[in-house]
Amino acid sequence: MPLAAGDDAPTVTAPNQDGEAVTLAFEEPTVLYFYPKDDTPGCTIEATQFQRERETYRDAGVDVYGVSTDDVESHRSFCDSEGLEFDLLADPDAAIAEAFDVELRDGVTARTTFLLADGNVTAVYEDVDPDGHARDVLLDALEDGLVTLPE
Repeated sequence: MPLAAGDDAPTVTAPNQDGEAVTLAFEEPTVLYFYPKDDTPGCTIEATQFQRERETYRDAGVDVYGVSTDDVESHRSFCDSEGLEFDLLADPDAAIAEAFDVELRDGVTARTTFLLADGNVTAVYEDVDPDGHARDVLLDALEDGLVTLPE
């Protein structure tokens, strides 16, 4: 079972699609979504919808990161082909997945999303339908009062 709401969030470091090390301590509101594989239909839907909602997430003060067991080169290609402007973290050894207790299925992460803030897990979404998920997470963060949009 993945980490649950109320659990402490682990600090993690991984390379993004540009090969730059990114360290996340989850003090600020953050969406960390695990997805199975770059350039697959469901993962493309999910990523492009997070990209479409990117400005609204930014206005609400929420950072978004995707994580899969794909490598930096695969992430770079996926970002380039889909116009993704948020970081995808490469987790080929599944260290981040393990830190969040995300299940691996045939060597890839199960589709699991975490909403985090103040160093804690605030919500967990498992086995999500990628279509509409980016909007649902944003609406939940707003409804729960975790973030607000400027007037």
